[in-house]
Amino acid sequence: MQTQNRANPWQDGLGRVSIRAGQLLMLLALTAVLIYGLIQVRLVVIPLLLALILAAAIAPLVNWLRRKGWPSAAATGFSFLLLLLALGGLVTAIVFAVIGQSGELARSATAGFDQVYAFVRTGPIPVDDQQIQQARDAVLDFVTSSTAGAGVVTGLSAAGTFITGALLMAVILFFFLKDGERIWAFILRAFKGTRLVKARRVGQDSLAVLGGYVRGTAIVAIVDAFFIGLALVVLGVPLALPLAAIVFIGAFIPLVGATLAGVLAALVALVANGPVTALIVIIVVIVVNQLEGNFLQPVVMGRTLSVHALVILLALTAGTILAGIIGAILSVPLAAVIWAAIKAWNEKTDAQITAEDVSIAEQETSRDAHGRLSAAAATDHPSREPASHGGAGQGSEE
Repeated sequence: MQTQNRANPWQDGLGRVSIRAGQLLMLLALTAVLIYGLIQVRLVVIPLLLALILAAAIAPLVNWLRRKGWPSAAATGFSFLLLLLALGGLVTAIVFAVIGQSGELARSATAGFDQVYAFVRTGPIPVDDQQIQQARDAVLDFVTSSTAGAGVVTGLSAAGTFITGALLMAVILFFFLKDGERIWAFILRAFKGTRLVKARRVGQDSLAVLGGYVRGTAIVAIVDAFFIGLALVVLGVPLALPLAAIVFIGAFIPLVGATLAGVLAALVALVANGPVTALIVIIVVIVVNQLEGNFLQPVVMGRTLSVHALVILLALTAGTILAGIIGAILSVPLAAVIWAAIKAWNEKTDAQITAEDVSIAEQETSRDAHGRLSAAAATDHPSREPASHGGAGQGSEE
């Protein structure tokens, strides 16, 4: 026995632990390489993910129009243009609001700076004029230095990248809405038999989670932006529309997004209107966030985002490190989708999947390959109706 143990050192407890550790290290190395590769092509990856999320959110509208008798091309084109007009209108309104109120904000900022300056001079912590002047000179030196000029060039480059990514996202979104079924059927060619059934279930559940998350979060974001923006307008805070838009975007970042957007609104109110207005803004933000978290979000979201808060926090941190604000917005729905996909894949074992299940999955995949929804299958098997929605954003009845 001792001779056999010496000949097979990997079979004892330490050997098995070493094997598992080696497998874990190789898995981590593969994950790191994959993430590094995706970061290098983020100009493609980020528009692709954004298009997938938007397609999942708008797919019910496409399906509803088709059920009302709209031709497939008309339903897709109308939904696509409606989404682009909504996004374009929001961006245009924010830009014009910033341009129109920039002078007022500059004057308010100057007055606010004077108030802060007076407070610093007479406050509990003594600060002499020389220190304030040094800080002012440092800011002016940065603005007039080559570093600031390089920052402008970098900003222009970032703007070009943003425009390129937006155009690419629009193109990908159009094809997801138009040919989502065919794309999904092409992906499913890699699966056969019971694996095909599981893959279709993964697509169905993942799309349901993704679409439900985006639509629910959008409703919550609209409510937050409306009430906080209304409070800013009533209080006379400048740049109320852009701040409301930031609140809307911040609502897509769970746990911290809406709070940080509210803090930004309070800071603008403090600079422009004084501490009393800023305090009122803070109270409004707190009340709206409490109403959202305790009443609105549970109703519109349900159990769509059934992920622990710690997982959400870790996903937010990792997404922010890897891709900034866009990463923070995408990380949580992606984590929810991955978890939903894992649960869907393990929902049934191979032995629990019947030959009828395999046959239905093959028929639905065949219909998807021709861009047609399995209306007959949906009628015969109502519980499987969403299964043909496993494409990149659509599955509709014609």
